[in-house]
Amino acid sequence: MRNTVHAEWTKARTLSATIWVLAGVLGATVAVSALAVTSARHGSDADPVKTSLTGVYLGQVVAAILGVLAISDEYGTGMIHVTLAAMPRRAAVLAAKAAVLAGQVLTAGTVAILVSALLGRLILPGYALTPALLRAAAGSVLYLTLIALLGLGIATAVRDAAVAIGIVLGLLFLFPIIAHYITITTVQHYLNEIAPMTAGLYIQSTTGLRTLPLTPWQGLTVLAAWTAAALLLGGLTLQVRDA
Repeated sequence: MRNTVHAEWTKARTLSATIWVLAGVLGATVAVSALAVTSARHGSDADPVKTSLTGVYLGQVVAAILGVLAISDEYGTGMIHVTLAAMPRRAAVLAAKAAVLAGQVLTAGTVAILVSALLGRLILPGYALTPALLRAAAGSVLYLTLIALLGLGIATAVRDAAVAIGIVLGLLFLFPIIAHYITITTVQHYLNEIAPMTAGLYIQSTTGLRTLPLTPWQGLTVLAAWTAAALLLGGLTLQVRDA
């Protein structure tokens, strides 16, 4: 397994596209967060911590694309055949890709969230270092990582980058749109509980927690369940079909 991880790490760090997309995760998250806190600094903000982490909404899109490209590029070029010939344990290959991807996004996400939180601390009033802030910041880093792994799982299952990106973004943004237009309260409440993005981003809330359908960590667990299901599906399809 160590050799498999090393091989995947070597491939990842030598691809310029990976570095640029990681930079995109960081840049997109910080840029949107900076815009949000600057816009909110003269008004009252019920949850300044969540405002300072607004950039995750855009950063997750780039993270999802990074997860998709972690394997779809090999399918597109045919290099997946070489990879599986050199490392025939397919489950180990996917696990190694997931480990390398998670490490990359955890690193870039941590920097992006720290900078975003610092901007909130410097600009927004009522921004204090509390356990809720630490939970929201750490949870946001985990959120970005889970989104990237969700992209990896789906891309492994469908093999096509464009289709995989469409499916991931559909899962993230379609649920909130549908819930917005549903007038039946119980159905809307249920959709907000199972939607990967809506539930996952409860981790950023530091105020009004009793009004949320789920607790912050329960919400992140919902996203983790979607990610685990995607990786399981990807792993199963990788095992049973030709590369």
